[in-house]
Amino acid sequence: MRHGAIRKILGTCAEENPADLRLNSVVPALARLYEKAGLNAQKIIGITSLDTVRANKFVHEASSVPIEEVQVPVVGGYSGSMSGPCAVPIFSQDAAASRLGDARCAELMHRVQDAGVEVVDAKKGKGSSTLSMAYAAARFAQSVLSGLSGERCAEPAFLKTDIHPGVEYFSSEVIFGPKGVEEVKAVPKMSAKEKAHLDLAVKTLQEDIREGLAYAETVDLAGRR
Repeated sequence: MRHGAIRKILGTCAEENPADLRLNSVVPALARLYEKAGLNAQKIIGITSLDTVRANKFVHEASSVPIEEVQVPVVGGYSGSMSGPCAVPIFSQDAAASRLGDARCAELMHRVQDAGVEVVDAKKGKGSSTLSMAYAAARFAQSVLSGLSGERCAEPAFLKTDIHPGVEYFSSEVIFGPKGVEEVKAVPKMSAKEKAHLDLAVKTLQEDIREGLAYAETVDLAGRR
């Protein structure tokens, strides 16, 4: 029944706000509706694994380091045509990426943030990054299920948290356990340039979060206005 209610809400978003409710607004909107119903807002989680998968893949291609040895943290929020440049890869925290140099990392930063557009253009508008999205979703699901079964597992996710000043929803590494979200990891150390990118991302996130919370005040969990 709750799943049905969420489907109704998402359907309403699609019908009435096709261009206004951005990806970084959806999680805050649904989390706020959960809170209004007396439920745990951290049960609403956005999958941001795809940005990490892309960052790792791009560094692997640029460095020839085995992809199993590449671990680039990505923080912030969603990026793309429906989100803005809110996903910020912290290349300075990965050994292979940090050896690529500032100019190459800047190129990869842009590529991670615009990867969805790159795929659509490559397919000449006839498709999107369906396979990589499916892989990211499967990876996220495996992490959550492993946690629920007793094996604590880490995975990036966008959810309600106070780990970064100025925003109450943020994407960072999350530890999943038997009760779901057990811990949201602090933002790793970053270079000055990465910090500047994150500061810009936070400004966009603040606007998107406000829009999502404002939308949540217009409906209830059953999708009624």
